[in-house]
Amino acid sequence: MDRTRVAKVEEVTLSRRGEQVVGTLHLTPHHLIFSHVPTTSGDGPPPGAAARPRELWITYPIISFCTLRPAPAVSRQLSSIRLRCRDFTFVCFYFADEHKAREVYDSVKQWTCRLGRIDKLYAFSYQPPPPEQALNGWELYNARKEWARLGVEGDGHGWRISQINLDYGFSPTYPAVLPVPSAISDNTLNYAGRYRSRARIPVLTYLHPVNNCSITRSSQPLVGVRQNRSIQDEKLLAAIFSTSRPERPLANFAGSHPEPDSSSSPQEDLPGSRPELELTNAEELEDEMLASLRGDTEENPPIYGAQQHNLIVDARPTVNAFAMQAVGLGSENMDNYKFATKAYLGIDNIHVMRDSLNKVVDALKDSDVTPLRPNREQLARSNWLKHISGILEGAGLIARQVGLQHSHVLIHCSDGWDRTSQLSALSQLCLDPYYRTLEGFMVLVEKDWLSFGHMFRHRSGHLSSEKWFQIENERIGGADTNRSFGESGGAGKALENAFLSAKGFFNRDNTSRDSLPDSDGDAQSYDSDNLNGKKPSSAPRTVASEKEVTKVKETSPVFHQFLDAAYQLLYQYPTRFEFNERFLRRLLYHLYSCQYGTFLFNSEKERIETRAKERTRSVWDYFLARREQFLNPNYDSLVDDNKRGHERLIFPRTDEVRWWAEAFGRTDSEMNGPRLFGPNAADNVTGGRAPILTGIETAHHSLGSGISGKSIPNAASAGMAAVTAGLSNLTLPKSKETNQGSGRMSDVEVEMQ
Repeated sequence: MDRTRVAKVEEVTLSRRGEQVVGTLHLTPHHLIFSHVPTTSGDGPPPGAAARPRELWITYPIISFCTLRPAPAVSRQLSSIRLRCRDFTFVCFYFADEHKAREVYDSVKQWTCRLGRIDKLYAFSYQPPPPEQALNGWELYNARKEWARLGVEGDGHGWRISQINLDYGFSPTYPAVLPVPSAISDNTLNYAGRYRSRARIPVLTYLHPVNNCSITRSSQPLVGVRQNRSIQDEKLLAAIFSTSRPERPLANFAGSHPEPDSSSSPQEDLPGSRPELELTNAEELEDEMLASLRGDTEENPPIYGAQQHNLIVDARPTVNAFAMQAVGLGSENMDNYKFATKAYLGIDNIHVMRDSLNKVVDALKDSDVTPLRPNREQLARSNWLKHISGILEGAGLIARQVGLQHSHVLIHCSDGWDRTSQLSALSQLCLDPYYRTLEGFMVLVEKDWLSFGHMFRHRSGHLSSEKWFQIENERIGGADTNRSFGESGGAGKALENAFLSAKGFFNRDNTSRDSLPDSDGDAQSYDSDNLNGKKPSSAPRTVASEKEVTKVKETSPVFHQFLDAAYQLLYQYPTRFEFNERFLRRLLYHLYSCQYGTFLFNSEKERIETRAKERTRSVWDYFLARREQFLNPNYDSLVDDNKRGHERLIFPRTDEVRWWAEAFGRTDSEMNGPRLFGPNAADNVTGGRAPILTGIETAHHSLGSGISGKSIPNAASAGMAAVTAGLSNLTLPKSKETNQGSGRMSDVEVEMQ
C-alpha cells in the first residue's frame, strides 16, 4: 500500500450521464472501486432482505485522462475528480473534503503512471477464477498448425517454412516461423532483409485454399533518393507472385498489351469465380484504374479470372510514401518490379487517427455531468467513420484481387505493423469463413497482430503518462494536437456547474463489475522511426528490466479501428459470424485492462523473453470460459458458393458504415439517429468519402502517384481519359500528385515524425 495515500473514502458522490448517487470509493493497487447500495423501490428486495451493493470497477490502465478540480471550503462547492476512460466510461467523483480529493487524485496517479515497468501491471498478479483455471489460451495458436491448415508445405503449393528467424536474430519484430517460397533460399532472404525496414521481408500471411493465391506482408523498402534496389528482394517477390503458376492451365494465355518482362501469369477460371456480386462505384473505379493501366480495352476484354493482376499495396498516401525517400526509405520503384502493379491506398498515419479519436471524445466528453446526446455534426467532423470506410475499402480491394481476380497481393505501409495488420487481417476476414468463427478470429489476431509484431505496448500506452493527469487551476492554456486519447480541449466547467446539484440514480444499465463497457482502442504507429536512412537496429530494448514511460505521440487506436471495422462486417453480415458484438467489445476492453498478458508486448520476441506464458494468463481464457456469452444466435455455418447468402467470400459495403454505438457507451439512436436513405446517405454520416485508391503505378504507367516520365500506351488512352475524368468527379486528391500545398506539407511532416 506504499502508493496509496487513502484506501477508502466515504460519502463520495458519483455523477454519470447526469445522474448522481452517493457511495464509498475504494482504492486498491489495481482498481478504483465505487460501491453503493441502491435505493429500494417497488421492484426491490422483499422486506427484511439486505439490498445488494452495486459496484463500478475501473482498472487504472483504462484511465486516459484525469482532472482534479479542487474547491476550497470557503467556495461552498465540492471538489471533483473527472475520469475519462478508454472504454468510453466518463465519470465524475465529488468530495466534500478537498484534502481527501487530493489524496485520491495522488493515489490514482501513483498507481496509474508511476509503475515504470510492464511486469508491475495487474496481469502479473492476476489470479483467474475457477472457470479460467482449467484453460490455457496461450496454446490456442500454433503457427505451424495454422500454416498446415492453409496448405503451406503441401505438394505443389510452392511454399516452405524458413527457420532463419528461429532465434529472432534476423528480424526481432517478426515471428519465429516464416513461410516463404520454396524456390528462395535462406541466403537470399538474408540479403533481401537488408533492403527492407527492420528486415521485415515479404513473407506469407494467407494462402487461399482454392486458387493457391497469397497475401504477403512486409515493411517499406530502403529505396532512398538514389533509387536503391535489391536483386534479392525482386527475386523474392517474383517467386511469391509465381507460386501458383504450375497449376494454371491458362498460364500461357496472353492478354492485350502484356508486359514483355512480366512474370505475372494468367490463371484458370475456377468454378465459383463469377458470383453475382454487386460492385460499388468505388470498386468499379478501382477495377477501371487497374485495367486501364494494364492496357485492357473494350476491343480486347480480358478473360475474367483467367489473368493474374498481381498487386503491391502501399497503404500510405502517395505523398507520404515519397517523402520517406528523403530519409532513405520510400516505396518500390516499379521499373524493377515489372511483374506487378502498385496501388497507393491513402490511409492516414497513427497521428491522424489519434487526433480523429480525440475529436470523437470531444463530442462525448461531458457525458459524466450531462444526459444530453452527443452532437452528431461534431461526430461527423471527427472523420472517424471516413477512416473506417477507407480501411474497409482497402481490405475489400485486396479480397477481390485474391478471391475474384485470383491474384497475389503484397501489403505494406511503413514498418508494416499498423495499417498492414489492419488490411491483412480484414481481407482474410472477408476471404476465409474460418476466421469468422470464435476460435478462428482468435487465431487471426494471434497471427496477424501478435506474431507479426503490432506494437501493442507502445500503441496502447499501458504505463500511462503524467501528461494525462492535470489539476485544473494548474493547467496551461493552448491546444495540443498530439494530446492522448480522452484528453479534451476544455474543462467543461459550465456543464459541470450546471449539473452539480442534479439528483438521480446510478445508471443501472452498466454498473456491475461484469457489465462494464469494453475498452476503447488506443494503439499507436509511427510511420517511420528511422530518420537517418540507416538500417534500423535489429533488437528493441528489453521490456521488464528497464524503467519505461509512455510516449504519448506513439499511442494510436490502430487495433480499435480493426475491431470497429470487424463490427461493420458483423453488422452487415449478421449470419456469417459465429461471435457477437459483445465479443468484439469485451476484446476492446481487455486491450486496456492489463488483466491478461496477451496485449502487453510489442512482439513475439518480447513475450518469449518476459516469459509471458508462464507469468500471465491469456485473454482467450476469459472468452473461452464464458463462450456462450459471446456466441451469435443467428450464425449459419453453411458455406456454399452456389447458394445466395452462403458464399465463401464477403465484401464490405462502405456506404453502410455506421457508429459502433455500444463501444462508445451510447445507444444506437444517440450515435446513429434516424437513418437517411438515398445516394448521399453515406456521405452524410462519413462527411463525404473520396476513393481510397489514390494512385496506381506500373513499370511504364502511372496515375495519381505523382511520378513523372511514365507514359500511357495509346491502346489505353481512351480508357485512361475516362478514368481520369471519373477521378476528378470523385475528388482524387490533387495535392497528393503535386505535393505543393502548404496543408499537405504538414501531413508530410507528421509522416516523418
